[in-house]
Amino acid sequence: MSDAIQAARPTTPAVKGIVSERESQLRLVTSVRLRWAAVLGQLIAIAVTMGVYGFPMEVGSCLVLVAMSAWLNVYLSIRYPARHRLSTDFATALLAYDALQLTGLLYFTGGIQNPFAMLLAAPVTVAASTLPPRYATLLGTLVLACAIFLVVEYYPLPWYQGLRVELPRDYKFGLVAALVSATCFLAFYTWRLNKEARQMSAALAATDMVLASEQRLHALDGLAAAAAHELGTPLSTIVLVAKELEHELGPDSRYTEDLQLLHAQAKRCREILQKLTRSPTDQDPMHASITIQELLDEATSGHKVSSTKRIVASVHPFKSAATPPAEEPLGIRRPGVIYGLGNIIENAMGFAASEVQIDARWTDNTVSVTISDDGPGFAAELMDTIGEPYVTSRRYQDRGDKGHSGLGLGFFIAKTLLERSGATVNFSNRAAPLTGAIVEVVWPRAAFELKAGDFEWPGAKRR
Repeated sequence: MSDAIQAARPTTPAVKGIVSERESQLRLVTSVRLRWAAVLGQLIAIAVTMGVYGFPMEVGSCLVLVAMSAWLNVYLSIRYPARHRLSTDFATALLAYDALQLTGLLYFTGGIQNPFAMLLAAPVTVAASTLPPRYATLLGTLVLACAIFLVVEYYPLPWYQGLRVELPRDYKFGLVAALVSATCFLAFYTWRLNKEARQMSAALAATDMVLASEQRLHALDGLAAAAAHELGTPLSTIVLVAKELEHELGPDSRYTEDLQLLHAQAKRCREILQKLTRSPTDQDPMHASITIQELLDEATSGHKVSSTKRIVASVHPFKSAATPPAEEPLGIRRPGVIYGLGNIIENAMGFAASEVQIDARWTDNTVSVTISDDGPGFAAELMDTIGEPYVTSRRYQDRGDKGHSGLGLGFFIAKTLLERSGATVNFSNRAAPLTGAIVEVVWPRAAFELKAGDFEWPGAKRR
């Protein structure tokens, strides 16, 4: 594998920086808008309770608490720009204030018996989706304390004149338990959803880094081919002039050795440029097509010489007694496909005991590449999640080998690149008594093959 591709691989600090949970994800504008919505809802609730039903209540105290939230919003809007991202401590403090403000309103309107007591789950839910888990847990503990306080201390629930609603204490603690259960469920769900979204974004960013590196290599290869083409003519002229001068001056001239050296060096330059045009990584339209054998050669080229383990590759059509063998397909040289296969092969080489087998087959309808090793195989608990970001194989770590840890992005990047080319990637283990992992990559033949019109540059053709 080339140094440029290796350099493009995401390192641990870079990826961890993307998914860091030490900073708040809550923006000021979001906090302010949510609080304005709460203020509006609280005013409507007070107006309906007093104006429609005529229930007696501590309306003055309630309006003071609502006004405090309104003035807090005004202060925050003046003090900070709308797009300001709150620090973790500040965001936690604002959410704690919201929980305490709602607790105050519930205190004056029936305590835990008030149907709106379930809204105490809202600050914890917001914290779970925007703050590190320890801050959300701290806020959840505060909400639990507020709920227990509202069981024992509160003003009577606003109700019809002469009537008082008083629920049994055990029922009130049941309401607290229901509130805690709903809060925990909502908080865990939103935290997990937000975490997976951040991880997916980070993994896709890593994939984009790899693709950007491949595109740079593609551009360099194109420039190399263009340079070879442009320099070919002047080099041929230099060779021709050197030969003519050598012939003109004769073998006894004192310039003969210099002319021979000039001739030899120009010829060497021409051979180097010819090698560039024949390079397996050449992305020039003249070399846009690739056979399955060439695809495997490019994907394994960086591993055959750098490992003591064997790579055994076989390439042939699927044989069936009912139908004759299909003609070998000619595919498009896609850097992403080569990198994806190379990544899977590299992983197999890392876990194999002695040998990695690559079996390429094709039919009239499909093209498949199966990569298997004789290592311990995939861990059973990871079979359903292999290929997802940040799912790391523990095959060797469970056996005491600390050298095969990683971020779990290798398979994700390889799987993403291969699936973008139209392939389906399947993971399995070899059947007992054999051990080892199997990765099968299957393309519809129409998606793999180079078709007329795929390349419109002058000179593009099938080989």
